[in-house]
Amino acid sequence: MNKKVEDIKVEKITDEQLKELQGHVNTINNAQLQLGQLESQKHGVVNAIPQLQVKLKEFQEKLEEEYGKVSINIQDGTIQEIPEADEQANT
Repeated sequence: MNKKVEDIKVEKITDEQLKELQGHVNTINNAQLQLGQLESQKHGVVNAIPQLQVKLKEFQEKLEEEYGKVSINIQDGTIQEIPEADEQANT
């Protein structure tokens, strides 16, 4: 029952099929690599947001020192006084 190595026939897929199979595997591997890179970037951005919010709050406090409690249009920079009724509702 012992067969010699020469007697064992090994079947293989065609070179074209092998190339296509390798292409599919490589595409999946590249997609997973890209996903990992995106997750890393996402992690960095998520961690940066609280720091950015602190900087915004500090800047808003500087503006309030200079202009008082006002509403500033973020599109064009115009300033509007906040009616006292609205100011009391926010406290």
